[in-house]
Amino acid sequence: MMMALMGATRSVLMWTGRVVNDVVSFIVFTLLDLLDVLLCVLYKLTDLLVEAEWKPCYCSSAKEAITSSGKILVSEQGESKIVCLSSSKLQWEDISDTLYSRPSLVSDLSKSTVKELKRLKVEATKTIQTRERIIKNGTVRSTVTINSTIVEMLQGKIGGQRSHPIPRWSDCDCMTCTSWSSSSSCKETLFVRAEGPEDKNKRGEAVLFIHGFISSSAFWTETVFPNFSGETKSKYRLIAVDLLGFGRSPKPTDSLYTLREHVEMIQRSVLEQYKVKSFHIVAHSLGCILALALAVNHPEAVKSLTLLAPPYFPVPKGEEATQYVLRKVAPRRVWPPIAFGSSIACWYEHISRTICLLICKNHRLWEFLTKLVTRNRMKTYMMEGFFCHTHNAAWHTLHNIICGTAGKINGYLDAVQDRLKCDVTIFHGSDDELLPVECSYAVQTRIPRARVKVIENKDHITIVVGRQKAFARELEEIWKKSSC
Repeated sequence: MMMALMGATRSVLMWTGRVVNDVVSFIVFTLLDLLDVLLCVLYKLTDLLVEAEWKPCYCSSAKEAITSSGKILVSEQGESKIVCLSSSKLQWEDISDTLYSRPSLVSDLSKSTVKELKRLKVEATKTIQTRERIIKNGTVRSTVTINSTIVEMLQGKIGGQRSHPIPRWSDCDCMTCTSWSSSSSCKETLFVRAEGPEDKNKRGEAVLFIHGFISSSAFWTETVFPNFSGETKSKYRLIAVDLLGFGRSPKPTDSLYTLREHVEMIQRSVLEQYKVKSFHIVAHSLGCILALALAVNHPEAVKSLTLLAPPYFPVPKGEEATQYVLRKVAPRRVWPPIAFGSSIACWYEHISRTICLLICKNHRLWEFLTKLVTRNRMKTYMMEGFFCHTHNAAWHTLHNIICGTAGKINGYLDAVQDRLKCDVTIFHGSDDELLPVECSYAVQTRIPRARVKVIENKDHITIVVGRQKAFARELEEIWKKSSC
């Protein structure tokens, strides 16, 4: 009787907690929706005053784009112009629609109002616009919806128009963040930290470490690298990179930070520069997506694949992949705190830019205060990775990699299962509130040979930090087995 009463009480408390969370979340995120709109206007005015031009943002209205043979006809309000794509590297499918399509209370109301006004205008003027197909000279062109900001950014990137200054007024201008811009050669490659045998005749197998979102190579070099055995350090070439836009790597203002750009930079900076023929991959969180894409590009070269907390959410049939993953990663809830943080980062372009302005631009001050308060007992390598990036890099990487690849991940996983023969090992913390353990088990359903190791009482970060010695031993065992 007592047990039943306690169970009923617990159920009532859980239900009450969910209701309170939903109500508070609705109020908080409605206010944040309004704040983001106000900040949009504020940043446009500030950009105009400081840089003498408007900063393109994803609050802009959508446009109709008609693609054919590398040409795009952009039309809006009776005006049209041709944009020619001369670079084969730029593909529309690399760009996530979540960059400019994130439903909210404010946006839904405004879009409904604008839609109704447009409908009345069309009826009044009896204007007919063709939206599905345009047939001209016997050529059928399909219609897709994009955002004017993307058009502006691509025009600047392809057409050689003036790029925004480096750094921008809201970005940090310290040597750590801008060192890449001082040399033309540095602009073409990532910042790489490599350890191990350098003698070409004695050089062993390579291991590529890929960090997660708003992190850096220090996530690996300050944790597991010092804990590898002397034998491992003499046998393996350990290579960790700062991803494009993060740490000490290039942070171009005209980049859209697509999967293609990230992977090509890794290939150029590691595989080509270090002449790597075969390698192991260790990747964390967002880096797991890049690892899968890289493995699919080099199926014969990958000797083992180790994924930590992969962000994989199987998309139910009938759901739009990008929007579904956005809701899973950023559920617009104030609790747990990590879900609130991810929702801020994903849903609010201008609020997240403000956070970068306050924290990333002043990261030297925050590092100094942290050392002062902790009396230099706390290592600041985690802060370096968290703070050393630009809003442009974080915003585009988050959407184009996490959300934009949602429709491609199944294909990557199937390719790993069918085309790669290497061992696949997955680690996940049981207390990970950002990416649940189910993500790893979902990967295992696509790659049955993958081994999932759930680490008890560890979360998204402590799966490595705090257990680096144990993790180093686990990696050594994986590589040793893969080399047999």
